Amino acid sequence: MSAGWKFEVIHETLKEEDNLLNVSMLCDIAGVSRSGYYRWIQSENVRKERENKDRQDFELILKAYSQRGYSKGARGIYMCMLHWDKPVVMNLKKIRRLMNKYGLICPIRKANPYRRMAKAIKTNNVAKNILKREFTEHGPRKVLLTDITYIPYNGKFCYLSTILDAYTKQILSYVLSDSLELDFVLETVDKLVKNHGIELSTETLIHSDQGCHYTSTSFIQIVKDNNLRQSMSRRGNCWDNAPQESFFGHMKDEIDISECTKYREVKTVIDDWMDYYNNERYQWQLAKLSPNEYYKYITTGIYPLKDVVKEIKDEHIIPIS
Repeated sequence: MSAGWKFEVIHETLKEEDNLLNVSMLCDIAGVSRSGYYRWIQSENVRKERENKDRQDFELILKAYSQRGYSKGARGIYMCMLHWDKPVVMNLKKIRRLMNKYGLICPIRKANPYRRMAKAIKTNNVAKNILKREFTEHGPRKVLLTDITYIPYNGKFCYLSTILDAYTKQILSYVLSDSLELDFVLETVDKLVKNHGIELSTETLIHSDQGCHYTSTSFIQIVKDNNLRQSMSRRGNCWDNAPQESFFGHMKDEIDISECTKYREVKTVIDDWMDYYNNERYQWQLAKLSPNEYYKYITTGIYPLKDVVKEIKDEHIIPIS
């Protein structure tokens, strides 16, 4: 029990009409000093001023927490405020203190309860694990991670295929489907080439698990036709594609499809979150920028927060020449 709380109890007790105890008696009972109590009384205006400032700062935290409709942790709130038209720089410890003080809880990652619905079939079309978990060693557009996740809604499933740049964390291509047929995975590659083909090279690696979609002849051929290299995780080893798995985990924590009853409603939610993720979901390891901002930064050398963030120490924000 804090001394401040004890002083508050003493103060309230002295106000009661039937109280027979004086300050000295109450302080002795509470185990605090009388001088401490009087100092506490004299600092009332300071406490009120501090409380008002905390409430004002918490309003900013709450605004950032709810921006775009997606809740955030302390770091997400900090980075969000840096990107406002009038940037707000607030100490991380203060953000955490005020979140704790006012009971604002950040989202917690949950284990995915759904096992993969399509196991890799027995085939000889398994590519080597060329990547070997070197996710960020080769720069942007060199390592692309792809996978499928299952999204349950209204007693049904839909399926999301994505391609993620392991260096910039951008989602370069995604397709949502109401079927697990191979076509939507091939369409994801088509969209990648259509929108980002000029940024790719013969050194670009597309890495997946050994799921049946990725060992299919059609997928192998489309990768080859677009002059990309193929790599696969070892069977049953999720760490070989960890950033992609992490992306799906964060997405499922943040989207809300509990009210969705139709496929098109789920698609609207996914489309909105993907736009938010690439453009406004700031990441600490990306120099406090969103994935799209980070890619622009490392390709131009222009840091958009240079007038807000005074000191940058993260080794991953050195511009790519």
